[in-house]
Amino acid sequence: MSEEQVRRPETEQELSEILQIRRDKLAALQEAGKDPFAITKFDVTHHSTDVAANFDTLENQDVSVAGRMMVKRVMGKASFCKIQDREGTLQCYVARDSIGEEEYAAFKKMDIGDILGVEGFVFKTKTGEVTVHAKRVTLLSKSLKPLPEKFHGLTDVDARYRRRYLDLIVNPEVRSTFIKRSQIISEIRRFLDGRGFIEVETPMLVMNAGGAAARPFETHYNALDVDVRLRISLELYLKRLIVGGLERVYEIGRVFRNEGIDTKHNPEFTLMELYQAYTDYHGMMELTESLFRHLAETVCGSAVIRYGDHEIDMEKPFRRLTMTEAIREQTGIDFDQVKSDEEAKALAKARGIEYEDRHKKGDIVNLFFDEYCEDKMIQPTFIMDHPIEISPLTKKKPDDPSKVERFELYINGWEMCNAYSELNDPIDQRERFAAQDALAAAGDAEANHTDEDFLNALEIGMPPTGGIGYGIDRLVMLLTDSASIRDVLLFPTMKPENN
Repeated sequence: MSEEQVRRPETEQELSEILQIRRDKLAALQEAGKDPFAITKFDVTHHSTDVAANFDTLENQDVSVAGRMMVKRVMGKASFCKIQDREGTLQCYVARDSIGEEEYAAFKKMDIGDILGVEGFVFKTKTGEVTVHAKRVTLLSKSLKPLPEKFHGLTDVDARYRRRYLDLIVNPEVRSTFIKRSQIISEIRRFLDGRGFIEVETPMLVMNAGGAAARPFETHYNALDVDVRLRISLELYLKRLIVGGLERVYEIGRVFRNEGIDTKHNPEFTLMELYQAYTDYHGMMELTESLFRHLAETVCGSAVIRYGDHEIDMEKPFRRLTMTEAIREQTGIDFDQVKSDEEAKALAKARGIEYEDRHKKGDIVNLFFDEYCEDKMIQPTFIMDHPIEISPLTKKKPDDPSKVERFELYINGWEMCNAYSELNDPIDQRERFAAQDALAAAGDAEANHTDEDFLNALEIGMPPTGGIGYGIDRLVMLLTDSASIRDVLLFPTMKPENN
């Protein structure tokens, strides 16, 4: 009896020999008129979990399954193998007397990593394992390179991200994460569609990349001989649709920011933004809390989830704090009593917080929050009423024009979303764009620029509107207990291997 599993070649010479042997096997098949790459289809009737879950009705019934062979155990006239499909693994029993002597000899020459189609009936072995008794085994694709052995061959994180196809094959938990990611996005769509939203698509290549404080990627459009940018946000086009009367819109799409890479940032990532007419940021809080609770319950099975060492409770009402209240809790400083930019800068200097000469009080408040508060927000907390200086597209608070009707939701110390009562006053918006233009002229590469067409839309008239943006990748990290954004991106941005 012999058993083959996913095993790492020990030396370069061994690897070279394996590669040659596999190519020789392929050549022999092709010479015999049995080229596996000539096969164009195979009818699959069941997947691995279907067979196991429905054994009572499938026992002794014929099925047709397919997958990658991960284990082969040869025992003279009969063998066992395990094939892996998108849902899991399934054992197959392959006997010479069932498939014929010639086909059995061909099966014994098949390699770990080959993709097989197996037709046969369902039974249980003496040990109780649900198994397919093969009547026919078809080699559907020949693997010309050996798979990495899970515990030694693909532990290097960089290699896992670069060769995601191998990662998905040998690490079932990785496949589970990406299946859950798809479920999360499907549930988001179901939730929003149920509230009367419509999904739309807006341009990725834009003349003016606005809607966020970020440096855009730039390129040149040859046909029009103009410089264009990859979008950094979805905001300004979606608001145009609110002006156009669509009232409730959302988009899930890629955006691009020319910035660094770390555990929570990738230069291209998935953003969802939605806009709802005739509501404000309080309406966005209700929607967000309901959405996050719904996702936890439907995707994770409970509104109380675990991330690392933390138990995060999304069943309870989310806490609500103003930004200045949060700073006061952590530092004892009440910025509501600070009256000037100079006084705010003096407080920053006393606390060792670096700032720039151009910064105003609102910028200092934001720096204090980043330094003292953000990582303390483990349980779901809405941080509200941001300084106007850092919120160029947000409606002012009627009772305090130094602040705006804005919130960010923090969970696990992460910003999960950013929401506004949207600014719909075109005169005020023009003034704020002018302030952003001045920052850009002073060297702020992340400042917005005046968008005349957007201003024209506002002058046509936009109703009172609530808007919000969610980082989908960070949400998936939270709901899958993933440590890095690269763990939830199938193909994260990587430095070229030859650099």
